[in-house]
Amino acid sequence: MALALLPARCLRRLSLLPPRLLPAPSRGLSGPRGGPPSALPLGRRVAVVAAVGGAAGGAWLYLRARKERERRERRRRELRALALGQGDFQLVDHRGRPRCKADFRGQWVLLYFGFTHCPDVCPDELEKLSRAVELLDRDAALPRVQPLFITVDPERDDVAAVGRYVRDFHPRLLGLTGSPEQVRAVSSAYRVYASAGPKDEDGDYIVDHTIIIYLLGPDGLFLDYYNRSKTADKIAESVRRHMESYEPLLD
Repeated sequence: MALALLPARCLRRLSLLPPRLLPAPSRGLSGPRGGPPSALPLGRRVAVVAAVGGAAGGAWLYLRARKERERRERRRRELRALALGQGDFQLVDHRGRPRCKADFRGQWVLLYFGFTHCPDVCPDELEKLSRAVELLDRDAALPRVQPLFITVDPERDDVAAVGRYVRDFHPRLLGLTGSPEQVRAVSSAYRVYASAGPKDEDGDYIVDHTIIIYLLGPDGLFLDYYNRSKTADKIAESVRRHMESYEPLLD
């Protein structure tokens, strides 16, 4: 381009110069011989790609870990707000010994509210609870779960009646009863609805109540619940996950 702008007389003079005195052509972005730019060696390209990929992967893992920490902290705040001050009780077990919530601190607990005259739902749920405990017992690395049954029918479910009832389920199942006031207090603490229906000619009646299995952590606070749609396998799987990721909610 620069030679094209010179006058014709200058071009004639240039043509008479020896080749070594002619201006060298501009290489710009061309290679050493005027060809295309030389490519990076394969090893260096692989290293560059690996470095870029590693940085992107590290950033993704960091963001994922931060998001998981935020989710777990949010869950802890929700459970803390829900559980603090709730679930305390003063009852009697099926052997006649006084029991309170502090007796189960340090243990994982699966808790069910029902009554011994329940025709089908309560036995089914307690069978399911017992099966879930058996599944968890198979893993020796996991802590033992304490199954609990609390009656919502203290008028009929005294210590002897509860003792006869729990024998049909898991050997560690502990039955709890108490005075009507004590049972109402613990039911209210766990937000369990219970209402006795009308009596028939024999004085028998059904108690309509909440059908939920509660999971309590070693700090005694509510962690999860399982309704009738949850199978024993699903409950055991959920409890195992809670055990693996457990962090106390109380400082």
